[in-house]
Amino acid sequence: MSTTPTIVVCDGDQTGQELLEESLRVMTPELLGVELAFTHFDLSLANRQATNNGVVREAATAMVETGLGLKAATVTPTEIGSVGSPNRLLREGIGGSVIVRTGRRIPGVAPVVASTKPIIVIRMAVGDAYGAAEGREGAFGGVGEVAWRTERIERSICRHVAEYAFQAAAQVGGMVYGGPKWTVSPTYEGMLKEEMDEAATRHPGVAYRPVLIDATYAGLLTDVHDQTLVIPSLNRDGDCLSDMVLALFGSIAGAESVLLSLDENLHPTVAMAEAPHGTAPSLEGKNVANPMAMLLAQAALLDHAAIHLGDDAFRHAAERLRAATLEGAAAGIRTFDLGGDSTTSGVVDDVIGRLREGR
Repeated sequence: MSTTPTIVVCDGDQTGQELLEESLRVMTPELLGVELAFTHFDLSLANRQATNNGVVREAATAMVETGLGLKAATVTPTEIGSVGSPNRLLREGIGGSVIVRTGRRIPGVAPVVASTKPIIVIRMAVGDAYGAAEGREGAFGGVGEVAWRTERIERSICRHVAEYAFQAAAQVGGMVYGGPKWTVSPTYEGMLKEEMDEAATRHPGVAYRPVLIDATYAGLLTDVHDQTLVIPSLNRDGDCLSDMVLALFGSIAGAESVLLSLDENLHPTVAMAEAPHGTAPSLEGKNVANPMAMLLAQAALLDHAAIHLGDDAFRHAAERLRAATLEGAAAGIRTFDLGGDSTTSGVVDDVIGRLREGR
């Protein structure tokens, strides 16, 4: 029997929690052929407020110890002085530097573009426009009023993004494509381009096509690519690219997101997977929300368990879970957002049935 990894599960809010509970039904040794242990932390808004975010810090510490985390969508309050975003605290707590989001063809769903190969966005998890100092000067509303913002990026984060992009491309036989606007901003955005070029010298077998960010957007919409594209990006660019790429393939509810912490040798040490959609309060309690992103997040986490433990049994489990999820969509077992009429639990039941049949 394989070594048993421990997954730190961050419970969430509203539909996010419902999708987590439904999707966890597939994570059993009977269905996947591997043993998994789970430790839960209640990251619901009420408990974050009750503990003054202490529970979030505890969850991050546990993830650093186990290397694996799975997070449900959570509510971020907008009130000044409230508990704020748990995602930011988790990123800081595990030293997360890279966010990986994969857009892929969803069987039975017509994509916006003709390309059938996946598109993987490798995004800075910290810095850039997020957390930047900003302010205004001059009379409010006057024609002389000026708004300003001071952004910064770190070479170490640029190196993590660039290196992991080439590692990911090597794993899937893809091409590192895109990049920042280094011609307009050679000092700031050029730092990421410098690290992309350096990573290319370390991975001479990986196809590399650096393209300015505006041309990247255009290329995704107009070009037909015969390879998986892996796009390294600044934080703000990656945020926009991720949502666009997922929409190109049909729905943000059809793909996972993985936050990574890398060591000094640029190898992943902590992986936290989640569904990138929100808590969808209007769908709460109706059993109609799409569980695909959470199921695929669990598959991605099994891939990282394989890397973490050096055990291909977990990679095989990931492949089976991913295949069962996509095969169900191809057979028409889809929720309303993907043009189907299945329930949340119905989609998960179908995946469970396919896993049983394929044991």
